[in-house]
Amino acid sequence: MKQITDAVRIQMINWPIRYVWPLGLLLTVLLLNLAIFSLASSAIDVDSRFTGAILSVYVTAGIIYLISITNVFPFALGFGVTRRAYYSAVVLLVVVESMAYGALMLLLCLLERATGGWGLHLQFFDLQFLRQPDLLLQWLVYTAPFVAIAAMFAFIGVIYNRWGQIGVWTQILAATVLLGGLIVLVTWYGWWPAVGEWFAGQPTTALFGGYPLAFAVAALGVGWFALRRATA
Repeated sequence: MKQITDAVRIQMINWPIRYVWPLGLLLTVLLLNLAIFSLASSAIDVDSRFTGAILSVYVTAGIIYLISITNVFPFALGFGVTRRAYYSAVVLLVVVESMAYGALMLLLCLLERATGGWGLHLQFFDLQFLRQPDLLLQWLVYTAPFVAIAAMFAFIGVIYNRWGQIGVWTQILAATVLLGGLIVLVTWYGWWPAVGEWFAGQPTTALFGGYPLAFAVAALGVGWFALRRATA
């Protein structure tokens, strides 16, 4: 347990990069959107004042785990931290920080509702398709994507540590071929209407809760098996 605690402390050394940058970017993007929608309010219908810019904080926070595996992991091994302890610390931080970010998104969502979309009817945090009937589910649909994106970037970092740039490019190529193959297959057999109906029939809690969490478990699990043999 002490090694896991030490691994957490090592990853928290550069806390400004870990927290200030993602939150600073979120604030900057929010202010930019408020300025844009304020200046263009007369030209944009009230029901069309929504933006997907919230994704920026998800990606920025996720990149921290890429850095944690590619840069900080070799440093930690040099101090005698085991691979198991370090990866356990990464998983712990993924869970705890995702829960905290999800809570922050929920609070900002409630604030946005209370202020009428910051006085502009803007949907920045309180996106209509993400709205849930209770606070716990609302928190879940904000939190699970954080877990999934963090797990994805951690997995990319593991691939880099284990197989270098060749491994990363092979991973990208394989994902591209797989996705492209699925698109060709669905188009060839005319399955797009069925695919659309399937997605439309899925509850928001599944699309933004259950499936992202399942992906995160798989990515973190496979990542551990690869990291055990990483030479760093």
